[in-house]
Amino acid sequence: MSFYIFWKEEIRMLTKLWNNLKKMKLLDVVILVTLFVASFIPHGIYAYQLSRIGDDINIVATVSIDGQEVYRTPLDGSTHEEFTLHPADHQYNIIEVDGERIRNREDNSPDQIGVRRGWISQPGETAVVLPHKLIVAVHAEDASGQEINPRELRDDDEQTEQDDIIIPN
Repeated sequence: MSFYIFWKEEIRMLTKLWNNLKKMKLLDVVILVTLFVASFIPHGIYAYQLSRIGDDINIVATVSIDGQEVYRTPLDGSTHEEFTLHPADHQYNIIEVDGERIRNREDNSPDQIGVRRGWISQPGETAVVLPHKLIVAVHAEDASGQEINPRELRDDDEQTEQDDIIIPN
């Protein structure tokens, strides 16, 4: 009996959806499709930037507490460790490095946002624990140890005058 009621409710909902879809105009569909396609543009840009990272680039993870870097390691597959940081009294973060990825495995923050972030391994990814003022970040560096800005990965002919924009205070 309950299956029949459930099925009847599903048919009623699908009928209402079909009636609403029939009311849509062509421009409504064009707008929806455009927004759907545009929602994937950031993913495409990020994938393009990652594809520009060459073999001579090092991927590095840093852990900072209150803006001060306390740990740095290359994510090259050779490091496997776990360590505990104490940002303040009664606060702890257990950081785990496993080859080419890093994560905040455990902490005692109330929302566990940094823990739920999980493993990070790509340049630009971060895991943040605001109550502890802790940031785990992954970025790319060149052979001399300079952090690479994604805008610097462009070809020389793609450089524009916008790189020299000065924002007044």
